[in-house]
Amino acid sequence: MELYDYIGGETTIRNIVDAFYPKVLAHPLLAPIFPEDLEPLIEKQFQFLTQFFGGPSLYTDEHGNPMMRARHAPFPITRDRADAWLACMQRTLEEVVPSNEVRSIILDRLKGPAYFFVNKEE
Repeated sequence: MELYDYIGGETTIRNIVDAFYPKVLAHPLLAPIFPEDLEPLIEKQFQFLTQFFGGPSLYTDEHGNPMMRARHAPFPITRDRADAWLACMQRTLEEVVPSNEVRSIILDRLKGPAYFFVNKEE
């Protein structure tokens, strides 16, 4: 079984993305680097996470190679911002995903990319 199916597939990923971005916009470290209109970003995040967790290659099919580090390069991402992003994701997972095991798996998989995007010293 793919991780995508194990964590709940499309429904879980959609619920995560929809619950996550209001937290990002409310966070003082994160809000300044995100656009006010999050709809396009929400859809891209849904596509990326679907693919990232082993589901259909929605992101690549529509946008090409994710090249996520390059796509994040224009934004000042510090370790504090990566920590804040992960904290928002953890709160989201606590709301959306009932299983402690599944929450842990998702968060562990996202820690690597979150810190990989750090491109600016504090």
